[in-house]
Amino acid sequence: MKEEMDSIIVTAYAKAPQNTSMYEVYKHIGIVLEIDRETRKIIDAEFTLITNLAKDYFKRLFIGYCMDDGVEGILKKIENSYFAPSTNSFNVALKSAFRRYEERALPHLN
Repeated sequence: MKEEMDSIIVTAYAKAPQNTSMYEVYKHIGIVLEIDRETRKIIDAEFTLITNLAKDYFKRLFIGYCMDDGVEGILKKIENSYFAPSTNSFNVALKSAFRRYEERALPHLN
């Protein structure tokens, strides 16, 4: 029996901006990343966003991104393509996910 899966899950959350539908529904924005242990690329992703279009857009944006390339590259992609009241909250959650990956998950991959 295999002891561990070929991927890991990293999650992070940030408070949603008040007076937005995201805040009314979720109160927080959540990011869940499934990362391949060997390649360290994101192989699946979920987000607590209101619309399916936004969820699908971010999923396509994130899949294939290598966590070892750091948060700045993906933040730049978001900066150039996502224009919404929740941008700052999303970025806070994303930075938290990368920090958790580096501090907690990465030592288990080496």
